[in-house]
Amino acid sequence: MAASAAADRAAVPTAPERIVIENCAIATVDADGTEYASGHVVLAGNRIEAVGAGRAPEDPENVVRRIDATGHLVTPGLVNTHHHFYQWLTRGLATDHNLFDWLVALYPTWARLDEPMAHAAAQGSLAMMARGGVTTAADHHYIHPRGAGDLSGAIIRAARDMGVRLTLARGSMDRGESDGGLPPDFAVESLDDALAATEATVREHHDPSFDAMTQVAVAPCSPFSVSTELMRQSAELARRLGVRLHTHGSETVEEEKFCHELFGMGPTDYFESTGWLGDDVWMAHCVHMNDSDIAAFARTGTGVAHCPSSNARLAAGIARVPDLLAAGVPVGLGVDGTASNESGELHTELRGALLINRLGAHREAALNARTALRLGTYGGARVLGRAAETGSLEPGKLADLVLWRMDTLAHSSIADPVTALVLGAPAQVTASFVNGRQIVEDGRLLTVDEDAVARSTRDEARRLARIAAQD
Repeated sequence: MAASAAADRAAVPTAPERIVIENCAIATVDADGTEYASGHVVLAGNRIEAVGAGRAPEDPENVVRRIDATGHLVTPGLVNTHHHFYQWLTRGLATDHNLFDWLVALYPTWARLDEPMAHAAAQGSLAMMARGGVTTAADHHYIHPRGAGDLSGAIIRAARDMGVRLTLARGSMDRGESDGGLPPDFAVESLDDALAATEATVREHHDPSFDAMTQVAVAPCSPFSVSTELMRQSAELARRLGVRLHTHGSETVEEEKFCHELFGMGPTDYFESTGWLGDDVWMAHCVHMNDSDIAAFARTGTGVAHCPSSNARLAAGIARVPDLLAAGVPVGLGVDGTASNESGELHTELRGALLINRLGAHREAALNARTALRLGTYGGARVLGRAAETGSLEPGKLADLVLWRMDTLAHSSIADPVTALVLGAPAQVTASFVNGRQIVEDGRLLTVDEDAVARSTRDEARRLARIAAQD
């Protein structure tokens, strides 16, 4: 009898640990754009259990922490849809170049990347984003020099230790200088090696589960560094493995000219001819798109990673984001690599997206503060194929959220907290939760030593510069 009673007790599920956040403004970014001037969020384990107006109920079981968030705005965690973590080691170089000249200037240095460098650079990139409210990040890593080590593993380890949700877009290049491409020949892979290594990365690291911390996408670099056959076979590989596809597209006028000269068609038509349009695809930049291109993306559900600061830094142009959104194209925000966006912060891209798009044809009607916030949260989750799991504050979704402090000198006289977040000075992150785990407190990381990361990235950047200078 005693053994039976003990078994019955053991069978009773333990109530999840709950965290209650209350007395805060809330922007849920749900389908209705629900907001609360003063509300609460209840986390149960790694899920959001409740969101609503007023104070939280007093009787939830197993509450381990109550946070009085007076003076704060709570939003979904930011979702970064495009980055190149390795570029953290080459910030501040080639600052007055367009894309092609910038790539030619930096490829010889990037081609000397190795595993310790990739790990340090990923730590630096992730740390900067996480401190600024990013809870999910996508890294497009396409530099795989021969003998460099396990670069994908190094990136994944850095994200795991930081506690940030990661989509690793395992990139590839097989068109080196001798084949008319931009990267040095020793920095590219063969077609077969690229496909085999990409498949191995997916099989080893991709987690398809609802609360996955690591997912992998298939991501050949760009039309001017990848053969048509690699593009075609990468699309086939991704669909056979059930993962997403990512690449650069329509970034510059030079790319448009390159595609017409080499393929006899523009980038969007080229992508369609190689199987690269679909609701499992997202592309970075998409600056130079005509009405037909936008219609093709809308028809197929192809997503866009909008990178306003990088587009401006490289003088690429202004993407037609209002037209993409009006057509129903999924659009998220991207930091892009920190060799073309030295700050490496996504929350500043909310403001950048709004301001830069108002310089375009739609002027003041282009974007507003809430649209910008949606791009950086739900829009990004949709682009990465994770909108059912994250990107908005709704019961049942993952506990990925940020508390922004809004009662200091920087924001206290701006009545609307969403406007304050988007148009005001960068707001301090008082707390950031990923999968229910707090990773930031009062603007500092809890999971890694920021000063140690700063030292290691500086040392690896100097080592990379020394090695590159010897060539």
